[in-house]
Formats: sequence, structure tokens, C-alpha cells
Amino acid sequence: MKFAPRQSLLFLIVAFLLNTLFVCAQTPPGAPTQNKGLMAEQAFKNVKVLKGIPVDEFMATMGFFSSSLAENCLYCHVLESAGDWAKFGEDNAHKNRARGMIAMVNNINKTYFGGRREITCYSCHRGGQKPKITPSIAELYGPVPPDDTPDAMVKALPKATDPNKIIDKYIAAIGGTDKIATIKTFYAKGIYQGFADDRVPYEQWGKAPNQHSLVVHGGSGDSTTTFNGTAGWTAVPDTERPIQVADMTGGAIDGARLDGELFFPSRIKQVVKDMRTLLPTTINDRDVVLVQGTVDGKYPVDLYFDEETGLLRRSLRYADTAVGFAPTQVDYEDYRDVAGVKMPFKRTIYWLDGRAIVETSEIQANVAVADAKFAKPTAPKTNRVSK
Repeated sequence: MKFAPRQSLLFLIVAFLLNTLFVCAQTPPGAPTQNKGLMAEQAFKNVKVLKGIPVDEFMATMGFFSSSLAENCLYCHVLESAGDWAKFGEDNAHKNRARGMIAMVNNINKTYFGGRREITCYSCHRGGQKPKITPSIAELYGPVPPDDTPDAMVKALPKATDPNKIIDKYIAAIGGTDKIATIKTFYAKGIYQGFADDRVPYEQWGKAPNQHSLVVHGGSGDSTTTFNGTAGWTAVPDTERPIQVADMTGGAIDGARLDGELFFPSRIKQVVKDMRTLLPTTINDRDVVLVQGTVDGKYPVDLYFDEETGLLRRSLRYADTAVGFAPTQVDYEDYRDVAGVKMPFKRTIYWLDGRAIVETSEIQANVAVADAKFAKPTAPKTNRVSK
């Protein structure tokens, strides 16, 4: 079964990743040691190649395969997997070929690039089952596709605007440092919609400087993503993945931390290091200026600010997986005043195998938020439909 690239919603991977929305770069220097969580071979059956990586990185790696080939889960797993988690462990020709491809790519990188990851699945497949071997006239003379921001730190433009001034303009545009500092907590609610999914209610709580908890009230039960400032977890109904409560590790932790800081953005200069200004571009016909930095000195974080209003329009970051970098993009729209501070009432989150639209109807500032909101969640009850 092949799905078009934009319809490649993988019910297993997306169920997991819709509730791990905050994927980002690696651990900042000096951050607390992170829980490595449950390893893939402990959680799943018949794992032969991708051993020694935590469950969330394993699932992100599955998303990398999916997006590289524009295929869904059942391309590499038997058809019966659709109704039985245990069937995902069974072998078939495509899964065995994928294992061989991993070994081939690793060997190319080791032999020709000194072990650096210069080649990945996407290098050749580019959204197809088989790599193309003949140049395309249509592509050669067709519209030039837009370039993505590079997945590495690049040199600042000569005589570019000081990125600190761009951040200062953003802080002033949303209300100023003093006003931002008055907001210590928030409660938000609205509608959450995953790609091709129903629109369902959501609630979110935040506490400065970076704690947050999101609960999506889905038809099969509640799904929760929680970050307490140092650790994070996801919890979903057992109809959505075989492991209901999972630790965030690596990139997911760092993404949760950065997104928490963007909820309370007065510390951006302290969190995003080594900033430089890159080429301007457009987002939805709006001119934006791009500031690139890093939270760990290794992988980039790209922040796009509206040249006219100064507001943050997009963030883009990368997480490492076993086979390549996984980008996550968040678009921010519909800024409204909340206790004197402008906050985006619409966020659209994109990653390799899914998309979620978070439309907020109400944000209340400085409400009482118990610490328990950011504790490790328990396995949710499943709303089973009787037949």
C-alpha cells in the first residue's frame, strides 16, 4: 500500500509522535543527565539492527524511513500488523531489505567519509521506493524547489543585522521584558487536530521558566505530553501504541525544554547560543529574517521573525536518530493579547511523518497550576467502543 507523500500518516508512528511533539536538538552543555529510557530491543520483538537506542529515538527512526520512501508502516510490516501489535515483529522481504540498507549506508559513510553521516536513506530515495537513476527533464527545467534551512550551522551574512537586535525587537513586539516576567503560569484550551484526524479538545498548562503539559482528549482516550523542566514523558491509550507511558530522551527532552522557553520567551538569548543572522526569506508571503543558533553547540535551531512586526513566525530544529536528522517545524500565527503579552493562538507542528494543528480558543495567565500537572503521567484509560 503506497500513500502520497503528504498522505503518509503512519498510524503507529504518528500515534506515538503526535504525543511527542517537541522534538529538537541534543542536550545542552551542563544539562542534567537524562534518563535513557527503555531500549528498543526491550520494548519490541525481533529488533536486530537498531539496538541500543531508546524507544522514542527508535520511533523517530521509523519516521525517517517512512518519509524517505513516502510509505506507511505496512510497507515494511506485514498487513496483519494493522490489528495486532505483535505482528509488527514478524519479518518480511521489505524489512530484511531495510536492514541491509542500514548496513550498506553505514559502510559507505565509514569507508568514504571517515564515519561521518554524509549519506542517508533520503540521499537516494527522495520520496520513492527505488532511487532514481536517470535525470528528469521536467525537474531540470521546472520550477526551482525552495531550499530548506541547512541542517548545520552556517556562517553569518557579512554586515548582517545583529541577531540580538532582532531578538530585542521580538521581545518588545510581544510586550517587553517586564511584562513577560509578570506571567508565571498559564492555562490554555482549544482544538487539536492531527493529520487526517478528528478535531478534538485539548488543554495545556505552563509554568515559568519552561514547564508545560499538554492533554489531548481524543476519541480513544486522553493523550498526555509532560515536561517538568528536566524530564519528560508521553502517555497514550493502548490502542495507539503498545507502550502506553514512555520516557522522553535525547532530542525529545531538548525540544520540550526549548518549546517551554518559547512559552515564556524572555530567556531566548540565554538558551539559544552562538546566534547569527542568515538570508531573509518569506513565510506565507510575509518577509521574515532568519536567526540561527544552537542549544548544544552541535545542531542548529532556526528562528524566523517577521521583518515588519518582529513576531516569531517559525521555529525549525533537528534531532538525531539512528539513520539521520529528524527536523521539526512549528509555525506560529494569530497573536493575541494575554495579560499584556502577545501569544500565538495557533500553532502548526510538522515533522517527518505527521502534522498537528493546535488552535487555541482561550489562554488564562497566572492561574494556579499544581506541580502535579508536570509529574510523570499514568497510563490513560482507553475509551473502547463496544460492538
